[in-house]
Amino acid sequence: MRLALISGGSRGLGAALCAHYVALGYEVVEFSRSAPHPYSVRLDLADPRAMAPTLDAALQPLAARAWDEIVAIGNAAVLGPIGPASRQAAADIAAHVDTNVTSGILFLARIAAAFRAHGGRKVMINVSSGAATKGYDGWSLYCASKAALENFVRAMAAEQAREPHPFRVASFSPGVIDTDMQAGIRAAAPEDFPDVGRFVGLKDNGALRPPAVVAAALARVAALPALEGGRTYSVNDFLSA
Repeated sequence: MRLALISGGSRGLGAALCAHYVALGYEVVEFSRSAPHPYSVRLDLADPRAMAPTLDAALQPLAARAWDEIVAIGNAAVLGPIGPASRQAAADIAAHVDTNVTSGILFLARIAAAFRAHGGRKVMINVSSGAATKGYDGWSLYCASKAALENFVRAMAAEQAREPHPFRVASFSPGVIDTDMQAGIRAAAPEDFPDVGRFVGLKDNGALRPPAVVAAALARVAALPALEGGRTYSVNDFLSA
């Protein structure tokens, strides 16, 4: 029996990941605020203090079952607010960090706790971004949150290595995907995001990959027999079988 736990699976890459793992025969549980699938759990990642008990309650019966493999994918994230951090309201900055950092950490950490005693193959993948390693004018919050999660993954991989039944924990950089997030980027005002023209060009030139292609690449990473803990894998290296 194989289990896939996926956050932010209502659309875009997350929805493609859900479809991919369902097709592979995994039991899939998706966590999001809209909870659109029959296998969804309604979870508001914008409110980490409220989401933790809901997440724990959903994981408890799953943890009581035996699994040959568990794949957990932290995918949920928001891009905005776009624009210089100096122009953002304190509440908007806090909301971004709550969703992308606090809830992102909680999602992976609570799964690790719930399935600590399970001895099957266990993998965690954090969906990262090129923004984790490069500063974009107008994306300071998004860059910071993605960098924070990548370093959390590095540390968590070291922590898990000391466990008797560890998760293998890694990040995955998905490149540019044809999603609603990309549409939002292209709609940004140049004064908020000076690089908007480049992203418009990516769409016009057909350079955005379909979510299903990227989901398959991520699944190849998760299936690596010798997955390297703490590493950030690039989609470019896993686009074919």
